[in-house]
Amino acid sequence: MLALLRDMRIIFYEDRNFQGRSYECNSECPDLSSYFSRCNSIRVESGNWILYEQSNYRGHQYYLNRGEYPDFQQWMGYNDSIRSCRISPQHQGSFKVKIYEKEDFRGQMMEFTEDSPNVYDRFRYNDIHSCHVLDGYWMFYEEPNYKGRQYYLRPGEYRRYTDWGAMQPKIGSFRRLHHF
Repeated sequence: MLALLRDMRIIFYEDRNFQGRSYECNSECPDLSSYFSRCNSIRVESGNWILYEQSNYRGHQYYLNRGEYPDFQQWMGYNDSIRSCRISPQHQGSFKVKIYEKEDFRGQMMEFTEDSPNVYDRFRYNDIHSCHVLDGYWMFYEEPNYKGRQYYLRPGEYRRYTDWGAMQPKIGSFRRLHHF
């Protein structure tokens, strides 16, 4: 497992199209601010990464896998701020998440093992106030069709939407995070 973590590599660039000052990272980092002042392009050479707009894994989140992202819009960024990053653990098993209409796992509940491009079509609610990730890693999106703000969820209990970093309970879609 340790050897796998050493093979992870992401390169952050201050300017678009992989120009300007750069910083290469191969491990989780709670504060990237001393390495660059802004981030306008990224190369993910290996691994799957969760990027955060604020230090200590807070703020808007972005999931990136191997590839080139020549400007922040390519990773659905809202601006050029990336202040922390973590590696998304490898998971190749099953996936299961339970979503609830109300806080503390109350109200209508539905269990999913597949991606949902439009939560309302399946669940009949736009608001998800709590969820329990039983297996796998998931990304929630504010809008249908995997658009809008992203929220990375690991296995565990999320008693209210603020537990996964959202400011409101609106979830339009979600998908399983397969690792390539």
